[in-house]
Amino acid sequence: QVQLVASGGGSVSAGGSLRLSCAGSGRAFSTYAMGWFRQAPGKEREFVAAITWRGGRTYYADSVKGRFTISRDNAKNTVYLQMNSLKPEDTAVYDCAAHVPPYSTPSVKGSEYDYWGQGTQVTVSS
Repeated sequence: QVQLVASGGGSVSAGGSLRLSCAGSGRAFSTYAMGWFRQAPGKEREFVAAITWRGGRTYYADSVKGRFTISRDNAKNTVYLQMNSLKPEDTAVYDCAAHVPPYSTPSVKGSEYDYWGQGTQVTVSS
């Protein structure tokens, strides 16, 4: 069992930045690929970014490429999402997820993730 706690959301003006954190429990955390997803009101959940278990490879949705950066610190059991140049259309609830089994390649499909955090709200005003 993996418990994830997402934090760092808030309200910012367009062009601003936020850094989200996802703290995980358990020694196996460092072996899981991790992903960030978001869901805006009235819209389906969408993939944002993902990172392999060691952090050697990252993946991004086209809509955030060049603006968002995913990273991880396995010593701290934490994954980060640095969000720069935020736009109003980035407004959503952001959540992190763990992809099991260990050492696997992350997926862009939320249905393939096994553990989720509780989400954190990001609001970007124009």
